[in-house]
Amino acid sequence: MAPIADPRAFLETLFTSAVAAADPALVIASNLPESPKGRTVVVGAGKGAAQMARAFENLWRGPLSGAVVTRYGFGVHCERIEVLEAAHPVPDESGLHASKRLLAEVRGLTKDDLVVALICGGGSALLPSPPPALSLQDEIAVNRALLACGAPISAMNCVRKHVSTIKGGRLAAAAYPAKVVSLVVSDIPGDDPALVASGPTIADESTRGDALKIVERYGLSLPEKVIEWLATDAADAPDPSDLRFARNEVRLIASAAVSLEAAAARAREAGIEAIILSDAIEGEAREVGRVHAAIAREVAQRSRPFSKPVVVLSGGETTVTIKGKGRGGRNSEFLLSLALGIDGMHGVSALAADTDGIDGSEDNAGAFADSTTIARLRGQRLDPTALLQCNDSWTAFDAVGDIFKPGPTGTNVNDFRAILVQ
Repeated sequence: MAPIADPRAFLETLFTSAVAAADPALVIASNLPESPKGRTVVVGAGKGAAQMARAFENLWRGPLSGAVVTRYGFGVHCERIEVLEAAHPVPDESGLHASKRLLAEVRGLTKDDLVVALICGGGSALLPSPPPALSLQDEIAVNRALLACGAPISAMNCVRKHVSTIKGGRLAAAAYPAKVVSLVVSDIPGDDPALVASGPTIADESTRGDALKIVERYGLSLPEKVIEWLATDAADAPDPSDLRFARNEVRLIASAAVSLEAAAARAREAGIEAIILSDAIEGEAREVGRVHAAIAREVAQRSRPFSKPVVVLSGGETTVTIKGKGRGGRNSEFLLSLALGIDGMHGVSALAADTDGIDGSEDNAGAFADSTTIARLRGQRLDPTALLQCNDSWTAFDAVGDIFKPGPTGTNVNDFRAILVQ
């Protein structure tokens, strides 16, 4: 077949298909709980929480009330559910207010009432709720240290849930004796729902001892008060066997696996074979970028381990150990590393983007790269290797006009990576 004439447009259609497969209106419709005898209260947190709330209230055939919190600029209008906005990825006072509001919404309920928890990625930062021994500034310090250390999201959220009064199942415990049904959009490699948004309504078996080991392993510089808190029994989160959770339900309604399959199907419709490497890739973004570049080179030069034309897909959540003062996110850092690895390799194009529409703290989801990216950067007298070393990947892709900005998507199933070799 003839090569894809516009590789970037093709890659963008794959991203769109992946996001559409996790559309809240689609996935919530098939996961509505039974109506309760009593009240229905909706709570939620994450970068797609507002769209989830709107989808739920449009589908729910009965009275309801509640509140959800999302990132600034990600809110949408809801008729019966209040949409709050707060800071991400570093918490702020608005997030503290939102946590208090969600806890207030679920208190005083009865066994005849139903709490529907709409949970997706980003909720950890949006729900700061330090215990009395700590302050918001302490929790901010914890988040800043975690974001810079390169730890996987599972480790980050283990620490977060042990310095909180809302995470680690505590929001669900506050709702007892009401039944809690959690509808979870997973942005976690491996899709453990207790890790999404640090599990405000879902307990897991991690302990404060595990959190302290993570602090030591990654050399986290935390306020002394936080270390002292983690050394107390009060820091332990509820255990999954707690009877307060006995009636609760957890439904994983969207994930990277489903979204990658949708993207693969779209590619095959266009006549391009699609290979999914994994939906749960973790590790340093630049190292993962090098590995993906090596695979792309092998396909381009030797048609192995896959025959070209082919699009290689992957998902998961990489990390960035911040050592410089540049601008960027994990997807653009992955892509700059990959661009160095495919420099001059004709017929290779790639897109890496966060499915929520925001990569890190900038306003882009990610970026595009191809075999000419590095040459174009050097043509502007920019050193791509130096930019990568100082975590300044956004500057690199902005300079050559390759930033990808779809805007907030309303969902979040983590990183999406697509490499077309033809």
